[in-house]
Amino acid sequence: MLSHVFIGTNDFPRAYPLYTALMHELDLTEKFQHPAQSVAGWMAKDAPRPLFVLSAPYDGLPAVPGNGQMIAFLAGSRAQVDRCHAAVLAQGAVCEGPPGLRPHYHPDYYGAYFRDLDGNKLCVCCHRAE
Repeated sequence: MLSHVFIGTNDFPRAYPLYTALMHELDLTEKFQHPAQSVAGWMAKDAPRPLFVLSAPYDGLPAVPGNGQMIAFLAGSRAQVDRCHAAVLAQGAVCEGPPGLRPHYHPDYYGAYFRDLDGNKLCVCCHRAE
């Protein structure tokens, strides 16, 4: 359904370690990283798409988080959600909702929410029963 997701950052050297930690916990592979251009991209090991891209905005204006926008990463287990959340908080992310069941979405929805260093809201969630 998606080709790629692009998220902006105002400080690539500062943001990159947070996303590297998150992608490591999600078992995603770094496809490219070009610090001089302030861009990196990750993908699943078994498919070239979708691609997640972290970069300074191409127009040169500041990156700003959108109101009501969120990117949710799919985890394979609840334990993986827990590890992702801990990894990003250790890199300076701000918790927006600790790991836990959210039965108002559906009985098996287990998610964690956080904001990255630029204020972008992200989620890691698992839809499987424990």
